[in-house]
Amino acid sequence: MIRFYLNGQYKQITDLNPNTTVLEYLRLHEKQTDTKEGCGSGDCGACTIMVQRLPTHDADPATQTPFYTLNSCITLLSLMDGHHLMTAAYIADNPANHPDRALLHPAQQAMVDCHGSQCGFCTPGFVMTLASAYENHRLQTVAGSATGDLSYDDIVASISGNLCRCTGYRPIIDAGLAMGKIGKQRDAEQVVAKDLTIKLATDAMANSKHAATNASNTIAPALTQASRKLFIPQSIDELNQVLAAHPNATIWAGGTDLGLSVTQHLVDHEVIVQLSAIEALKAWSLTDVNTSTEKQTAKPSLVLGAGMSYKQMLPVLKEYFPSFADLFERIASPQIRNMGTIGGNIANASPIGDLPPVLLALDAHIHLRHCAAIDDSGADEEAYTDELIPLQAFFLDYKKTKLRAGSYIVALHIPLMQDHQHLYIHKISKRYEDDISACLLAARIDLSADGMTVKNAKFGLGGMAAIPLLATHCQQALIGQSAEVASFAAAAQMLAKDVSPMTDVRASREYRMHVVQRLMLKCGKQLVVDTQPCERLMFIAI
Repeated sequence: MIRFYLNGQYKQITDLNPNTTVLEYLRLHEKQTDTKEGCGSGDCGACTIMVQRLPTHDADPATQTPFYTLNSCITLLSLMDGHHLMTAAYIADNPANHPDRALLHPAQQAMVDCHGSQCGFCTPGFVMTLASAYENHRLQTVAGSATGDLSYDDIVASISGNLCRCTGYRPIIDAGLAMGKIGKQRDAEQVVAKDLTIKLATDAMANSKHAATNASNTIAPALTQASRKLFIPQSIDELNQVLAAHPNATIWAGGTDLGLSVTQHLVDHEVIVQLSAIEALKAWSLTDVNTSTEKQTAKPSLVLGAGMSYKQMLPVLKEYFPSFADLFERIASPQIRNMGTIGGNIANASPIGDLPPVLLALDAHIHLRHCAAIDDSGADEEAYTDELIPLQAFFLDYKKTKLRAGSYIVALHIPLMQDHQHLYIHKISKRYEDDISACLLAARIDLSADGMTVKNAKFGLGGMAAIPLLATHCQQALIGQSAEVASFAAAAQMLAKDVSPMTDVRASREYRMHVVQRLMLKCGKQLVVDTQPCERLMFIAI
């Protein structure tokens, strides 16, 4: 079964098509039509919902988990297992100490006061996005980790995944800035508004786990309907067992692209294995992992579990790869970053995926696990093999990888940056925020001890070929050369030997070639500025 709260009401479901999205469930099964369908592809934000993960029975009662937003149109309902799902209709209130005074949530009231709605279709999504920002800021203020009100930049960042065709956004931003004032006024009036945080799940939810096995001692599905099944393994061991029994199952990590197969292509997946409950896949660590196939020397590495979402990765990358973390502002929307995972992004094998080019430039390795099929006797039900390979070897052709039936990604191993290494990342897209790359360049440059010579170079490319790849000819042309702009300009001329990009709706072949060559030159200029003494920079400028 799956268990969750919907607008404060406990739900427990066993018989449902596993392909059912949250939006479909809300509108067709629960008649909660305040959540709108806009694009059906996770782009416009009209269907945005607010979610909070429920505490477990052994959690500290004082701990409150943060709120986050999702695009309900591409989110499977099963992903709500163990969560509280909220819509715009729920967050308004009739305070117990003012029963005759109907109160809108500060996000709703601010939208009214600031005239943030015109046609109104996108409004519920904006309300949920603003309410999530407001509630999280309130929690941080209580905890002492935030002071003051939400800033202009905070509001703009929070609504970057919501599109409006009427207002020009100014009154919506004004509404976001006005929420704090409304909340403070109510506090001054001692109006006790609804607490959206559910403190403790029901006994049935808090004190029990999914029925892990059935009568035949195999993992039982969480949802079934006719021949369709959905499994939610709770551990790596359970995942191995399920994939051994169902090697052709659809593995659902974040599903931000896979969800389109349901909403856009009307695919009815027969067996789905959902990874959201496996905490081991969301963990990260620092370790000395031998990832060198040539020198066989151990390198200190950051290991990211394949189930980590973009949001979970961000604070880790800020510490160890800050320039990589900066890219996250350009990747999708907050709703997508709350759901998408690093393993899902790589397994999707899109040539315009944002993460693979950077990981290629960083010499990342990928940990794969191949689960063996169970024979009639069940003797091989725990058999599997592990493989640690360079990420470059993982991508074979367009949408083809080293994954096979019964395989999944366990983790990514990324060697830590050394003092002599520099990383530069540039993404080109038609919109600054919430848009797919036309092309992406990630450059890692290794300098000699004196900083004058390029010892090694890695150029990861996205949107330039059928797969993410390294520009090997450009790299070789740069190695051993002086760390000067002219060296990068010469290396950029080798790009045509590495790739022959296509023309599509995002950019022409000629545009992509020209832009990436210029980006290589830009990386050279950045390197010179970052590494050369001021007097040398003056000489170069002259």
